[in-house]
Amino acid sequence: MTRAAVPGLASRYPIGGLLPALYADDDLAQRFTAGLDTVLAPVLSTLDNLPAYFDPALAPADFLPWLSSWVGAAIDPAWPEELRRAVVARAVDLHRWRGTRRGLIEHLRLCFGVHADVQDGGGVAWSSEPGAELPPAPTGELLVRVWAVRGGPVDASRVHDVVAASCPVHLTCRVEILPGPPDESGG
Repeated sequence: MTRAAVPGLASRYPIGGLLPALYADDDLAQRFTAGLDTVLAPVLSTLDNLPAYFDPALAPADFLPWLSSWVGAAIDPAWPEELRRAVVARAVDLHRWRGTRRGLIEHLRLCFGVHADVQDGGGVAWSSEPGAELPPAPTGELLVRVWAVRGGPVDASRVHDVVAASCPVHLTCRVEILPGPPDESGG
C-alpha cells in the first residue's frame, strides 16, 4: 500500500472554497485548485489520522516495519500480520525483561506460541548455610526446552535462532523440542 495519490479521495478542505470571492466563479482557478486537492488529499488524510499510524493495532500493514524500528522490535515479514502487530505492541515490555529467563520465555511464547523451560548453567551458585560444600561446577550451557501449547509443530531452527540471539556469549545454547511439559523430576 502507498500513501500517494488515491483515486477519488476527496479533500476535507477543498482549496477552491478558501479562495477570495473574486476567484469563486473563475473556472481556471477552480480547476487548478481541484488538481491541488487531488494531490493534497492523501497528505491531509494522513495528517488527520496520524495518531493511528503510531498504534500497532491500527497502523497500515506496510507501516509496521518502520514502526517496529522505532521500538527496536525485530519482526519477520513471513509472520502473520497479527503476530507482527503483537510483537511491535509488546516490544517495550519485552525489552524490559531482555536477558532474563522471563524475557526469553515471553519472547518464545509471543513469537511461536510455545511454553518454555529455561535452565541457565551460567556459573553463579550460593549456599545459605555457612561452611557448606561447594556447589558443582557450572555447565556453561543454556538449555531451553520448549513444547507447543496445543501440541502443534514447533520450528526448531527458528526457536534456536531466537534462543541463540538471547544467549550470553560465555554460554553455549541448546534447544530441545518436547512433546509436552517436562515432568517435575527434570526429564
